[in-house]
Amino acid sequence: MSDLLANLNAPQLQAVTLPPVHALILAGAGSGKTRVLTTRIAWLMSTNQVGPHGVLAVTFTNKASKEMTARLSALVPINTRGMWIGTFHGLCNRLLRAHYREAGLPQTFQILDSGDQLSMVKRLLKNLNIDDEKFPPRELCHFINANKEQGIRAAQAEAYDGYTQKRVELYAEYETQCNREGVVDFAELLLRCYELLNRNEPLCKHYQERFRYILVDEFQDTNRLQYSWLQLLAGGGAKVFAVGDDDQSIYGFRGAEVGNMRDFERDYAGQNVIRLEQNYRSHGNILAAANALIKNNRERLGKNLWTDAGDGEPIRAYEAYSDIDEARFIVDEIRELVRDGVSPTQMAILYRSNAQSRVLEHELFAKSVPYKVYGGLRFFERQEIKHALAYLRLLGNPDDDTAFLRVVNFPTRGIGARSLENLQASAHQMNSSLYNAAASLSGKAGQTVGAFIRLIESLRQETENLPLPEMVEHIIEKTGLGQHYRLEKEGQERLENLDELINAAATFVDAEGAIGEGGALVSFLTHASLEAGEHQAGEGDEAVQLMSVHAAKGLEFDVVFISGLEQGLFPHENSVNQGREGLEEERRLMKRKALAAEMPGREGLEEERRLMYVAVTRARQRLYVSCAQTRMLHGQTRYCVPSAFLDEIPANLLLKLNKKAAPAATSFGSGSYAAEPAAGGLRMGQTVEHAKFGIGVIVSTEGRGADARVQVNFGGSGMKWLALEYAKLTPV
Repeated sequence: MSDLLANLNAPQLQAVTLPPVHALILAGAGSGKTRVLTTRIAWLMSTNQVGPHGVLAVTFTNKASKEMTARLSALVPINTRGMWIGTFHGLCNRLLRAHYREAGLPQTFQILDSGDQLSMVKRLLKNLNIDDEKFPPRELCHFINANKEQGIRAAQAEAYDGYTQKRVELYAEYETQCNREGVVDFAELLLRCYELLNRNEPLCKHYQERFRYILVDEFQDTNRLQYSWLQLLAGGGAKVFAVGDDDQSIYGFRGAEVGNMRDFERDYAGQNVIRLEQNYRSHGNILAAANALIKNNRERLGKNLWTDAGDGEPIRAYEAYSDIDEARFIVDEIRELVRDGVSPTQMAILYRSNAQSRVLEHELFAKSVPYKVYGGLRFFERQEIKHALAYLRLLGNPDDDTAFLRVVNFPTRGIGARSLENLQASAHQMNSSLYNAAASLSGKAGQTVGAFIRLIESLRQETENLPLPEMVEHIIEKTGLGQHYRLEKEGQERLENLDELINAAATFVDAEGAIGEGGALVSFLTHASLEAGEHQAGEGDEAVQLMSVHAAKGLEFDVVFISGLEQGLFPHENSVNQGREGLEEERRLMKRKALAAEMPGREGLEEERRLMYVAVTRARQRLYVSCAQTRMLHGQTRYCVPSAFLDEIPANLLLKLNKKAAPAATSFGSGSYAAEPAAGGLRMGQTVEHAKFGIGVIVSTEGRGADARVQVNFGGSGMKWLALEYAKLTPV
């Protein structure tokens, strides 16, 4: 017994040894929540308060479930195989398998993953002759799942207009098709399980009496239906031990309800709220920054992280001239840290948007720093980027069959597999490319493929004299790629990546100057192919980790760089728009008009702040925060304002890093960078004129004396680095 409770701090010990009561454990980042949860189960069984079969432990990932089971096996000598430890979906699947008849399911019912569900919806729309542009399949999947997560069947769904009424009808058709085929999607697993227990009183009573203790991890990530499911199982007197952190609730876009924690405190926990505030991960200055940030959110349950590990180093802050300068700074710091003995694996670069990775990847590759993109693809390997590049490849070389096959029916043009088989057979017979063999097709196939050929030919003519960035932008819009992803419910990230491809083209032209043989397009495609090569570190190799802040939750590193801290990027501009976008639907689905009325501004921004809190608390020893004065957007330079989150970090915690030639005076963290005049009397933001390039604005400066140079945005002539010793720039 003493060994089991050894080394627990006072709040942890209090939580583990609570009597049979409902309890809410507010577990701060790095406070040992998994240890508390598993030790609580072990203590209950070791003291004979419950047997293995009387425990229900719920997690959110299979990885967390396996970790909990492994820790429990090490703590108490029991066989955990028969225990009910798992994810919401896994546990519901287990219950439905045991009671498939009562649930109205075939014994061998199959589970649709998100890809399978999308395919079924597409098939449904096709069978019903529904225009998938008017009712995009992904958006319909989201509508169905959002209703199910609120416990709403098609028969109960409300329709306020003709469009919503049609979506409800399609939801009903989808239900019928799933029942006919004997399949369930992820949202259905939980809803079907809830409905089964809710209507079958004897069965519900059986499980209520069986599970005497219910323990829930990551409670802040539960949605309304999951909370209702837990309430149902706890209705027979089971005691619920909920562990979570409302300050780390960052999945509102997936339906997570941070308000469930406050509801649980009111409905169950009462005075049994224990705060785990001692952090075993980060140094004091990092925690002080996190505390200062998150205190700006309203209606928190409240806690204050602390550590006995000392203050540690100050937070290093860097305001770059541009996104390229920011990437160079980060990579140079990484190289210096590696020389000082820090393992690359213990360093992470975090960003709000995956599109930011391209500039960082380019600089890491250029400086030969091994890296891995955690939980995602490298920039030039992403689906939407490969689609756009395939169109560009066809402009340069119509005989590229690989590019042809990738986009001939994307976005969909009604070109089926049989038509493509016939085309490939003709091309083989004629010993020609698919593009040239297209004329051999007749009938409907000839018409649809012929329309694609005409599209490519018209694009070639329209882009012949366009600068490369404008060519890329034109292709994205005229091929329908942009519209395709705009219609997707979750296509915003792909659109941001396509915007970044335009930026990549502009940066490439600016950096390369005179384009080599084959012109700008061929050179850029070669560049993209080289950067998409096998440069990412292999499995087990020492490598810097790149990831979005969402992907970083649950991880920790010795050194963390949080990049792109600018208004509109982090906090993301959609933090307000997301609230407005589905506001009416949220009112209908959630039935919470008071909350919905406030969602556009406050809720979105507060979730962004929680995301920043998660980013800060990933760092153990050293934290960097950076922003850029200018960032490329749609191939043009955008002037940026530092993130409001930087102002929320107390100035005394920051160590501000400057180059010798600093930018014009700007401020964050309640302080300011000193303005140092650029060499030659020129300064950041000044309008100048050049004899060849015309009027431009200085966006960055570098060096002094004979080494001084400035970067100037000349609008149509692009961004140029000019050596002041030779360039004649006249202030305007």
